[in-house]
Amino acid sequence: AAGTVPRGRPPRSDMGRGLTLLLLPLALLAAPARAEGGTAAAEEVQIEVLHLPEACSPKSKKGDLLNAHYDGFLASDGSKFYCSRTQNEGHPKWFVLGVGQVIKGLDIAMMNMCPGEKRKVTIPPSLAYGQQGYAQGKIPPNATLIFEIELYAVNKGPRSVEAFNQIDKDGDKKLSELEISQYLKEEFARDGKERHPSAHDEILADIFKKNDHDGDGFISAKEYNVYQHDEL
Repeated sequence: AAGTVPRGRPPRSDMGRGLTLLLLPLALLAAPARAEGGTAAAEEVQIEVLHLPEACSPKSKKGDLLNAHYDGFLASDGSKFYCSRTQNEGHPKWFVLGVGQVIKGLDIAMMNMCPGEKRKVTIPPSLAYGQQGYAQGKIPPNATLIFEIELYAVNKGPRSVEAFNQIDKDGDKKLSELEISQYLKEEFARDGKERHPSAHDEILADIFKKNDHDGDGFISAKEYNVYQHDEL
């Protein structure tokens, strides 16, 4: 499995790729427990650039939607505990950078990275799984982790101003059920995947359940922009 060949460079996506990312964040390798102790300030992520394309643009920043493959190793013995190429039929992972969908060390390690760039990063326990470790992921307590990362795409994230305005057809700075319903139809038509007829209604209901905090039937700019990396 470790030697599985990736299925080629994925195409760049639209900035609003899959509205399901708005409500169902895709976890790359999210930490179930936060780092413990006060050592984070003294420990840093070590970054080694293995390959840097001549054209390095755009560079990743907080809130961007990234597409990447990566392998994770234990620094103690070099054993591999994770390989993205063996999951989801070998497709690279999509996730939003800098918002906690991955461990803190990866959020740091993948900042200012450009499409086509490859990095080898070393992450201390305080920025990974801390004193508790992560037994389910075969990561022991106080483990230093090494990741080899290849970044394919950097896109505007689903919580960006551009994505909000794309859905907000009437420009009233709030998203109605009709506007989001139409956007879902457009996204479904764009990706061409077969879905059960009930999928649209289920996703629409879930979006409002998770984002319409005041229950007024609209998703306001404030409710939508939970990552707060842009100003609406």
